Amino acid sequence: MGLETWDEIRTAYQVARLGTVSGAAEALGVHHATVIRHVDALESRLGVKLFQRHARGYTPTEAGQDLMQVAQVTAEQFSQLAGRLRGHGSAMTGELTLTTVESLTPLLVPVLAEFEVEHPDLSVRLLADQRLFRLEYGEAHVAVRAGARPDEPDNIVQELGALRSALCAHRRYVTAHGPLGDDFGAHDFVGPADERHRAPFYRWLAAHVPASRVRFRASDARACIEAVEAGAGIGFVPLWRVRNNPDLVEMRPAEADWAVPLWLVTHVDLHRTAKVQALTARLKEAARTWP
Repeated sequence: MGLETWDEIRTAYQVARLGTVSGAAEALGVHHATVIRHVDALESRLGVKLFQRHARGYTPTEAGQDLMQVAQVTAEQFSQLAGRLRGHGSAMTGELTLTTVESLTPLLVPVLAEFEVEHPDLSVRLLADQRLFRLEYGEAHVAVRAGARPDEPDNIVQELGALRSALCAHRRYVTAHGPLGDDFGAHDFVGPADERHRAPFYRWLAAHVPASRVRFRASDARACIEAVEAGAGIGFVPLWRVRNNPDLVEMRPAEADWAVPLWLVTHVDLHRTAKVQALTARLKEAARTWP
C-alpha cells in the first residue's frame, strides 16, 4: 500500500472522527476539496462505501467503522513517530529545491547563492523549466511563478511582486533606424514564436504592431531579450536587465498594463518548516529591491 493510500486513510479517519469534511480539512490543514478527493479515491480503491453522506455530514458505514478501527491504531503510531521526528522540521539541513521559469533565474540565483553560503548544511537546487513542478508530489519545496495566480488547492500562494518591462532597442539599432514614433510599421520588432502568447506585453505587441514587422521571433523569453540586445529590433526587456545594460535604450517606458505578477508558492505540508520559511522570507526581502 503506497503513501498516497495512507494519506487517504488518514483523511477518512479524520472525517469519521469529526463527522464533517470541513472539520477534517481544518484538522489536516488542507483544502476541503482534498478531503473529498481522498475519501472518493479510497472508496473507489476498496470498492465499498465507507460513509453515508447526509445534510449534517458523514457517518461511517459498517465497512467504514472496520477501517477506522485500523486507522485509529495507525494514527496513534504516526503520532508517536511525529513526536520523534518533530525536530526535523526546525532543522536547516538537507535539500531545498526551488522551481521557476528560466527567465527569472538571473534574479533568483544571487539570492539562492547567498542563502546557501549562510546555511552550509543545506544543499540548494534550482529547477528552471516551463513545466510546472508539482509541490504536492514533493518535486520542489518552493516555486516562484509568473502570470495568473496559481490555484492548486493545497498550495499557499503569496504575492511576490511584479515583473516590469520596457520596450527597448540596442543603441546600434536606434542609430540605424531612429526613435520609435507612432508609425510602428517603420521598425523591426522582436516577439514570441507563438503569436497568441498570453503575456500582457506580448498581447499589446500583437494588438499594435503588424505581424509582418515582428521580424525576429523566438519560443524562449531569454532568447527574445538576447535578440534585442544583439540589435535585431525593438522588444520587451525586464527593467532589471535594462538597468544592467547601458547599451539598451528605452524606446517606450514600462506601462502598468505590461507588468507580469510574480507569485511565491509553497505546499501546506512544508510551508512552516524552518528552511522554507527562511527562504521565502529572503525572497520577499530581495523582491522589494527588484525594479
